[in-house]
Amino acid sequence: MVSTLSPGEEAQLTQTIEMFEVITQSQPNDYQSLEILKEAYSKLNREQDVINTSKRIAQAYVQMGQLSSAILEYETISQRFPDDPDVQAALKQIESQANNFSDHPTLNEPAAITKSAREAAKDKKVAAKTGTAEVDDGRDTMFRIFVDSKIITSGDFDLCWTKPDLSTPPEAVTDPFVQVLSDKAILPLEKSLKILTDKSRTAFLPLDRYEMDIELARRFPADTCRRWCVLPFDRMSKSILVATANPFNQQAAKELAAATNNHVLWYVVSPAELAKHLRKVFR
Repeated sequence: MVSTLSPGEEAQLTQTIEMFEVITQSQPNDYQSLEILKEAYSKLNREQDVINTSKRIAQAYVQMGQLSSAILEYETISQRFPDDPDVQAALKQIESQANNFSDHPTLNEPAAITKSAREAAKDKKVAAKTGTAEVDDGRDTMFRIFVDSKIITSGDFDLCWTKPDLSTPPEAVTDPFVQVLSDKAILPLEKSLKILTDKSRTAFLPLDRYEMDIELARRFPADTCRRWCVLPFDRMSKSILVATANPFNQQAAKELAAATNNHVLWYVVSPAELAKHLRKVFR
C-alpha cells in the first residue's frame, strides 16, 4: 500500500517507473524490465497500470513465441477481471495460433538446436586452446560477435581483451573490452554498445540518471565488482539489477549469485559511467 511507503521510497519507485517506461518503450519485448515496471506500479498501488503492464508482458511473450507464459499472464489478469475484453480476445488469438503451430510444426527449431550444439562444442575447443575453460568471462561469445562477424580483426581483439588475473585482488577497476576498443580508436563505443544490446537482448540503461542503492552495492564483493567491472545498483522484488558492459560474463554472474539469494538481471551501461560509480562505491 502507498501509506506504508516513505516519501523517499515513493520517489525512488517513481524514478524507476520513469526509467523503465523509457526502456520498455524502446524494447517492448524486454519482459524482465516489464516485470520490474509492474512491481513498481504494484508497490504504488496503481492497479490499472499494473494490469496494463501485465498485458504488455503477455504480448511480449507472444512475440517471442512463449505462448504458455503468455497464457499464464493473461489468466492472472482474468482472475481479477474475468470480463476484460482485451484478455478474452488475446486468449482466443493465442489458442488459434497454437493450433496453427500444431498443424504446421516449425522446421527451424531443429536447426537452431543443432547450431547451439555446434556452438557449444566450438566454445569448448576454443576454451581448451586459450586456457579459459575454468573461467567463462564471455571471451568466446564476444570473439564470435566481434571477430567472426568481421567487425574487428582477431589481432585487434587480442590487443584489447584483458585476461583476468585471479591470483591477486584487483587494485583498480578493469576497463571493459568495449571501452578499450574505443580508447584505441578501433570501434566507436556507441556502435559496440548497440551490438551488445542487440546480440544479448539486454536493455541499455543510463546509469548516471539512476539513483542507485549504494548500500546494496557494498554488500557485494569489491574484488568481483572491480575485476569484472560490474555493479549491482538496485533491487526490485526478487531481482538484483546489475550494470555491466559485458552481459556474457558467466563468471561474474556466478560470483554475484553466490553473494545473494536474488535473481541477477543484467543491464548494459556506459563503461565510463560504470567505472565512475564503481570507484565511488568501492573507494
